[in-house]
Amino acid sequence: MNDVAQLSLPDLSPETAQGRAKEALDTAFKQVGMIPNMYAKMANAPGLLETYLFGYNLFRKESGFTPAEQEVVLLTISRLNECDYCMAAHSMIAEAVSKTPAQAIEAIREDRPIDDAKLRALATFTALMVDSRGRPTDQDVQAFLAAGYSERHVLEVILAIAVKTLSNYANHVFHTELDQRFAGHAWQAER
Repeated sequence: MNDVAQLSLPDLSPETAQGRAKEALDTAFKQVGMIPNMYAKMANAPGLLETYLFGYNLFRKESGFTPAEQEVVLLTISRLNECDYCMAAHSMIAEAVSKTPAQAIEAIREDRPIDDAKLRALATFTALMVDSRGRPTDQDVQAFLAAGYSERHVLEVILAIAVKTLSNYANHVFHTELDQRFAGHAWQAER
């Protein structure tokens, strides 16, 4: 990230933020029990944090993906977007909260195939959607459906791409410092 601009906006907290930024941070704290560094930065544009939190919450609650499948999607997008922060955060969540198979987490982190066929199909389709800018072929969609997913899942992958793009890009321009909570899962893109 040496050549990526770094914004100098301050970290905000529920104590220092005002108006919608404070409301967004209060919502974030209720959802995750802490204010991650990423949220403290994103709150400088309340609409950015609000949109992220709203979409992320809907993806988590309504996507129809299992928690492990959700992490496969979010990790795949974050790896492709080379977001060190989100790779570490979602690796920790995948392992500790979502009970994602360790081999799947490591495979995504190392850009290798996932052993589990259904999770591999999900990661492959997610990567294809990112790389093609949302232009899968009929064959791509049919392979995804044959793996046990539905057409609605295609739309849920799009939601995840939108949400992760918000956080990944914000982390790029802020060079967001990794929270201690995620430090054991640090990851760095090969740039």
